[in-house]
Amino acid sequence: MATINNPSISLSSYRFYFDTDHPVCLPDYPGSAWRGAFGHALKKTVCVVRNTPCQQCLLKQACAYSYIFETPPPADTEKMRKYTATPHPFVFRFTAAERSTQEFSIDMNLFGHGQRFFPYIIHAMHMAGQDGVGRNRQPFRLNRIDAIDFQGQHDTVYQAAELRSQPPLQSPSLPEMPEKINITFHSPVRIKQDNKNLGGDHFNFGALFGALLRRISMISYFHTDTPLETDFAGLTAAARNVQFSAQNLHWYDWTRYSSRQQTEMQMGGLLGNISLNMQGLEDFWPYLWLGQWTHVGKGTSMGMGAYTIEPASLPDV
Repeated sequence: MATINNPSISLSSYRFYFDTDHPVCLPDYPGSAWRGAFGHALKKTVCVVRNTPCQQCLLKQACAYSYIFETPPPADTEKMRKYTATPHPFVFRFTAAERSTQEFSIDMNLFGHGQRFFPYIIHAMHMAGQDGVGRNRQPFRLNRIDAIDFQGQHDTVYQAAELRSQPPLQSPSLPEMPEKINITFHSPVRIKQDNKNLGGDHFNFGALFGALLRRISMISYFHTDTPLETDFAGLTAAARNVQFSAQNLHWYDWTRYSSRQQTEMQMGGLLGNISLNMQGLEDFWPYLWLGQWTHVGKGTSMGMGAYTIEPASLPDV
């Protein structure tokens, strides 16, 4: 293969802390509900041209809502010219909601140029909580926002209506590659191959890495000043020859309600874990590591395709 350049995406990770007057009542995967409430609140906050589709709006290339939530390709783009939307500059990430408590937190990873709209995002999240989230429209109060660095350290950047200085954007540093890794999918990963959703029996590294490579490339192209330059064809071809050393995946059927289309949509995907012996896979390691922040597959902005990597021990011989 040709020379491989490591991918780099500058980003910030934030945790939004809310409370509510009743025990939290949200779906197992509340990212869809929060994404819908966030988008509605953001549009209500910033849109000055009412009743005009974003694609037809004169302001679409200068609008916070359009950039964050619709994300049309720029007029001079060299990629995705035939598409009406590109990857969003954010993903939600969440942990299981505690039904017995009246507190809730949700994480957001914000990529590259999306950072300049952070005050709009704060206001929209505040309004989304106030207006109510989920089919029961449960109200939430935004209490504070912490920035979380790549070592897991927290620093409060918003509290009592005051936005404090934030740490500069950085790309996750690449640790030394372990001999073996376990990849755990914490929310459904939905990847298609030959126009079919891959189930556990057919899930393969080539499809996983191909989806991850495309996603990282698109995010870096549309949301940073450093587009990814690498041997796309060589990496993609090599990935098809990689086999998992073990996998334990199952299909999770998940139904979400789309307020825009006013219908329920099936958004199932795979949960579980896979293992890889990393000998000879040095070229893939930077992408796998960075993907923990970008997610992979469909529905990433609502939290799907989230995974973590942990080193694993090799079996005794």
